[in-house]
Amino acid sequence: MTAAVEPHPIRPAARLNGRLRLPSDKSITHRALLANALADGTAEVRLNRPGLDVWSTIGCLRGLGAQLQVLDGEPMVAQIRGGEWRTPDEPLDCGNSGTTMRLLAGALVGQPLFAILVGDASLSQRPMERVAAPLRAMGAQVDTDDGHAPLRISGRTPLTALEHQLPVPSAQLLGAIACAALSANGMTVIHSPAAVRDHTERLLAWMGAEIARDGLTTTVRGPTRLTARSLEVPGDASSAAAWLVAGALHPDAELRLEGVCLNPTRLASVDVLRAMGARIELHEVATDGPEPVGEITVRGGGRLHAIQLGADDVPGLIDELPLLAVAMAAADGTSELRGAAELRIKESDRIAAVVAGLAAIGANVEELPDGWRVRRGEPRDAAISTHGDHRVAIAFALAAATGVAASVHLDDADCVAVSYPGFFEDLAALTRMDR
Repeated sequence: MTAAVEPHPIRPAARLNGRLRLPSDKSITHRALLANALADGTAEVRLNRPGLDVWSTIGCLRGLGAQLQVLDGEPMVAQIRGGEWRTPDEPLDCGNSGTTMRLLAGALVGQPLFAILVGDASLSQRPMERVAAPLRAMGAQVDTDDGHAPLRISGRTPLTALEHQLPVPSAQLLGAIACAALSANGMTVIHSPAAVRDHTERLLAWMGAEIARDGLTTTVRGPTRLTARSLEVPGDASSAAAWLVAGALHPDAELRLEGVCLNPTRLASVDVLRAMGARIELHEVATDGPEPVGEITVRGGGRLHAIQLGADDVPGLIDELPLLAVAMAAADGTSELRGAAELRIKESDRIAAVVAGLAAIGANVEELPDGWRVRRGEPRDAAISTHGDHRVAIAFALAAATGVAASVHLDDADCVAVSYPGFFEDLAALTRMDR
């Protein structure tokens, strides 16, 4: 995988114009690879520019003995033959991917094997007792180190169905329990305190599981076997949000994003940007997969106004909040984010990292325990500490490209490859396009 190429420093672009096909959606990709590795039959999962997190999932599945072959190309093709997994010879390295670790834990507990899940320094600090506790209640043995990775899992079959209230709205936790429920006797019921992404329900139902969501409750009847199904994973909605923010902020921008996932549970950032005054259009096209797919167009040149976001807004925006912070720093008036304390336990303390970055680029910003308060300042040259966090790096690169910062130098440009390989190449292409 090639390293990122960052201009040193990143400066405002004269214009942003062109078409992009984004990396495949990470959330869907993790689930598609994992589910097909469990399923009966053979499938092809077609992927555009998969990031490092996706390669972590591929590596873990191979470590479990899954028959998974990768064919290079555009798109890349992962050929998967489902079957029984085996106890791995060594710990399974989830890298920086919390989705890999949590979803894989849910799938592993229904397998008669022993596995250890490890991650990098950042992932090893993220809370894992939230996923371990319900999986234990279903009959598996799941041990953590004081609530953190490594996870030591002794699976069994069959598991016991349960009714569980998620402590926080999390599609990763919901997905982990749903994967375990495929090996459980009876109806598993999962209640969420707020709406979360429904990729798990869509994909597993498409592959033959008896799973449904009604309001904030998801039900899964097991035990069941999935049927392998091929699909091309659509473009990542969170990566799309980066260009929607950039296009909305830039005075001379017209961007068309092709083949993007238009799942309604992933479009909260579109609603927020439109509420701030952005000009964004969605065009759904036909699809034979589990997710709606289409095009998104954004045009710049307008003025954005401030917005207030609270706890009810956060679950649908959790990955896009660093980007929206940059939009807030360019808007008329004072914007505020509250109820987002979960950001402190992501790949970095994203509240601290975003506030420090906003201050560095000249915004007027105040750090809050669960968010921030920000208004426009005078753009400055800034050196940004990314803390190895891809969301932070992309947000502040685009702050510079759109003139919210006078210029930006990132201390770790390569970290964008976790979710968006080729980000800087796409940025360069959009600034070179002729109208």
